[in-house]
Amino acid sequence: MGHHPKLIIDTGKLLHNMKTLVAAARSRGVEIALVSKVTCAHPAVIDCINQSGCAMLADSRAENLEASQTTLPKLMLRIGMPQDADTIVRCSDISLESERTTILALQESAKRQNKMHRVILMIDLGDLREGVFFRDRDEILALGQTVKDCPNLELYGTGTNLTCYGSVLPDETNLGTLVSITEWLRASLDLPIPVISGGNSTSLKLLLENRLPKGINHLRLGESVMCGVIPGTYTKIDGCFQDAFRLDAELIEVKTKPSYPIGTLSRNAFGEAVEYVDKGIMRRGIAAIGRQDVNTDGLTPLNPGIEVIGASSDHLLLDLDSTGAAVGELVSFGLDYGALLSASTSKYVWKESV
Repeated sequence: MGHHPKLIIDTGKLLHNMKTLVAAARSRGVEIALVSKVTCAHPAVIDCINQSGCAMLADSRAENLEASQTTLPKLMLRIGMPQDADTIVRCSDISLESERTTILALQESAKRQNKMHRVILMIDLGDLREGVFFRDRDEILALGQTVKDCPNLELYGTGTNLTCYGSVLPDETNLGTLVSITEWLRASLDLPIPVISGGNSTSLKLLLENRLPKGINHLRLGESVMCGVIPGTYTKIDGCFQDAFRLDAELIEVKTKPSYPIGTLSRNAFGEAVEYVDKGIMRRGIAAIGRQDVNTDGLTPLNPGIEVIGASSDHLLLDLDSTGAAVGELVSFGLDYGALLSASTSKYVWKESV
């Protein structure tokens, strides 16, 4: 039966999702950077990205970008630490930036490495994560001028991030603001600034509904291609698979027990005050996977009749009342983005592509 727990990557479904969304974007004049970080740049995923027709490979970790075998331009997603400038320039062609100190460090590093490095200046449109606040035109212009004055850097674009922290959805107003800022910056600096990167997978809804503001010509897609959904609203994307990834775990115990704990209740090992539901006597199972392996809240059982009850560090507790599942059998789970991220990152979860 092999090693378990195991994350299984269906490369056929994944490549289908990638090609579908890359083609949909390109038909609307938008290029796509496919983001590999949620799978820790698994080689099978990188192979799919290489075949997808996308414009570039994106990741937030230098280790992932360095390990990825590709001829595509590499985009560093996480804004840099100044002390990591050498690594950023070495492992990526383009990076998202918002601080003058880091920009100057990138210039010095690019000069030492005899390279040109492209910078996408991040603008915070109200989600309050990275970027210069959109109302601070003086700082936006000053940072743009700083990049322009660096001979080994190119002000390649502007960009934004929405939904990831502040839950702000992209719309015609906030993305329209990004376009207008970029047009003003082009005129102020007399630079082409060819790319306007209008966010991540949450912007896909606007694109597919043909409501993306004119001028947005670049998106960074991760969750939408991996999970087949649009984040924020979590609507399924027509024509995409939602099950390109599956997690299998083995049943290590099956017992008939009460469904409500017996004794004085306190908090669990994670400091949580759990509310239990008394369903009477229950056929309960334990799968050999837990919170140290995966974000168990993001797992959906694929076997009919199985329900997740809860989890500890090492055990996933299951309601097996309406099944005949036995010790040694595998149970399968679909994963949301958080579960996929944690399972990919865990060294205790085996990975296999099919």
